[in-house]
Amino acid sequence: MSQKITLNHDDEFIYVAEEQDRNYWAARLGVSIETLKSAIRASRSTALESVKNYLSEKGKVIYSE
Repeated sequence: MSQKITLNHDDEFIYVAEEQDRNYWAARLGVSIETLKSAIRASRSTALESVKNYLSEKGKVIYSE
């Protein structure tokens, strides 16, 4: 059974390997770096929308647009 993943060219991604990117997105989403990394693991995606959706479902996100 395969899972189809569609990417949009407008998607934003969180590059967790880059400290500056981790710090930026953690601050922008209003979560700790550890919470951000946990959300990426749990959502199995580095796509910003997926991570925001996961954090919203868990009631942990306080992000600004």
